[in-house]
Amino acid sequence: MGDSKDGVKGKRVVFVTVGTTCFDALVKVVDSQQVKDELLRRGFSNLLIQMGRGSYLPTKSSGDDGSLAVDYFTFSSSIADHLRSASLVISHAGSGSIFETLQLGKPLIVVVNEDLMDNHQSELAEELAERRHLYCARPPTLCQTIAGMDLKSLVPYSPGDATRVAKLINRYLGFPEE
Repeated sequence: MGDSKDGVKGKRVVFVTVGTTCFDALVKVVDSQQVKDELLRRGFSNLLIQMGRGSYLPTKSSGDDGSLAVDYFTFSSSIADHLRSASLVISHAGSGSIFETLQLGKPLIVVVNEDLMDNHQSELAEELAERRHLYCARPPTLCQTIAGMDLKSLVPYSPGDATRVAKLINRYLGFPEE
């Protein structure tokens, strides 16, 4: 992954998305030197951050000095192209972002927003992590998760598997079982 047909190392992009929310804790941690150094150590070359409604502005970098190239934007009409070109996706725990990424077969780290009340999204992320479809982290554990991840150990997500996840969500929300 990341190599072209002639063996020359290609661009390996980490795409970070917070959706339409404000999740400055995630944007700050991926902008930390510790996380950027770990991504670079793991062979990634570019970091693209979709920062949503957040107010924290990441530090842009061209990467010309051998560091990770960093860019960001607030919103896009579609993140599908960014997801398709990513070698790794780091996402908030929104179900749309999670399932869109998994259906594209992209390695995924879901970062749970601990500031949300009654955070049902964490249950979805933790269940999918338990099934080894993705990694689940919190902002303080993201760097450790990146350092320890083995992307080859992830199990491809099969869309037919969604009914069990939907039942889990429905049960949590109190909807009657069918």
